[in-house]
Amino acid sequence: MTQDELAIKLGVSKSTVSRALSGKGRIGEKTRDQIITLAREQGMLKTSGETRGTRSRNIGVVLPADVYSSGSLYFHDCLLGICEVASLLDYHVLIIIGMMNDIAGIRTLVENEKVDGIILTRSLEDDKAVQYLTDIHFPTGITGICENDDVIQVDTDNEAATEHLTSLLIGRGFSKFALIVEDLTYNVNRSRRDGFCKALLKNGIMENNQAFYIGTLKKDNLDAIISDIMSKKVECIVCGDDTICTLITSRLQADGYRIPQDIAIASLYNSSNLNCFSPAITAVNVPAIQVGNMIGRQLINYLMGKEYVQKTKMDYEILLRKSTNGI
Repeated sequence: MTQDELAIKLGVSKSTVSRALSGKGRIGEKTRDQIITLAREQGMLKTSGETRGTRSRNIGVVLPADVYSSGSLYFHDCLLGICEVASLLDYHVLIIIGMMNDIAGIRTLVENEKVDGIILTRSLEDDKAVQYLTDIHFPTGITGICENDDVIQVDTDNEAATEHLTSLLIGRGFSKFALIVEDLTYNVNRSRRDGFCKALLKNGIMENNQAFYIGTLKKDNLDAIISDIMSKKVECIVCGDDTICTLITSRLQADGYRIPQDIAIASLYNSSNLNCFSPAITAVNVPAIQVGNMIGRQLINYLMGKEYVQKTKMDYEILLRKSTNGI
């Protein structure tokens, strides 16, 4: 079938068909999906299996748009791990920066056959990228949890890690907590919240007596949050990640609060960002470079027809330090 025939069959212009197949130019998502689906059915586009037969030897890695502004080193370290293993296995890495559920960049690489597979570094609730890639049966990996069993997954058990750390803190005598996590559309944040609540339940501590701060954390609302925390006589702040912990700890110390004498603090993700603080910060240590190594290796093994693991759980370590009266 030619592009002219495809356009006539779908009742659209030839230029619309051309834009859909090239990935260039604006076109409605529903129309694009109809064109791509029919084009694949008619053999005008290769299926994912055919694409793997004529490899580009490229994999696409999708980084969130806030990777530069957030200050978190997780994505940097994860990307480094992917690049290391890709180089060893004679693959190249193409980086895609995208806003939440913006799949334009992914579409362009996939539909123009620039990559053999895609790695997503952030797992979202109702993820459009996962839906798109699995609908067309394109090789996909993710660092995080995903309900779709067609996606290769590598993750730390963030729920278990949070439950573990929170239980240890309760064992040290803390009973009044503040949990600070950002967007709950990120699966990792929901897992951490759930793990925190499980630890409270298992240790007989009332959830409704704790302070929860869910949502975007900005510098101009830090004072209000800290004031509220102190007024509620919170004993220990549990921060969702290293970025949040850096902001909160810096403001607490700038305001003259002593850690841990006045209030303790812990982070659910450790990074070198926390090394500048004294006392040292209690944290969950996740080997992000190894996570990147693992997801890169499993996806490339799949692309090369070798044995691979569909779901991998990476180990974590609890670092009990002086910010919570640790050693």
